[in-house]
Amino acid sequence: MTTHQDSTPRPPHQVLDGTDIARVVTRIAHEIVERAKGAEDVVLLGIHTRGVHLARRLHGRLAQITGREIPLGALDITMYRDDLRLKPARALEHTEIPSGGIDGKLVILVDDVLFSGRTIRAALDALNDIGRPRAVQLAVLVDRGHRELPIRADYVGKNLPTSLREAVQVRLSDSDGVDAVLVGDRAYTDASRSARDEQGSQALASQPSEPHLPE
Repeated sequence: MTTHQDSTPRPPHQVLDGTDIARVVTRIAHEIVERAKGAEDVVLLGIHTRGVHLARRLHGRLAQITGREIPLGALDITMYRDDLRLKPARALEHTEIPSGGIDGKLVILVDDVLFSGRTIRAALDALNDIGRPRAVQLAVLVDRGHRELPIRADYVGKNLPTSLREAVQVRLSDSDGVDAVLVGDRAYTDASRSARDEQGSQALASQPSEPHLPE
């Protein structure tokens, strides 16, 4: 008898909750202090958007551990991406470099998910236009594999083996109202997003149009 594999997209399931994420951030902070010998010349740069939120959390943990403020900034890589021609235009975010700069410092880039490595390559190109760090390291919440470039993370919250048909969703309370990491089939995620977009379009279409006023 021939069996047919169920092709129904698998909905997302949670692999990390808020407690897990808090524990991961604390562990990475301790690892940074240990490897950087006190983190005296460390600069944290979060990659927009959720990397910035994670960098702020790391900044708080490092302050608790070391008793001093670690320079914190944010990095927008939009104009350095290699897929600008392939995807719709994205709004530019704000790059913020600490007043002391990054020259001669140990810069730790912070991001939520490490996948192909192309985001980090773009971040390195952006850094090259800003200054010359002593060294650059990478901290990520999740490493899901499938690298296309020879890039690896120095600090990893969770190694999460995935297939290419799967999507990893990181949700942080700063932007999403809840802390969680979800994994599910990409087709399910795309279908859910399309359904939400269609509902939004129908809601807008049902609203009475405003009378046109002369400019």
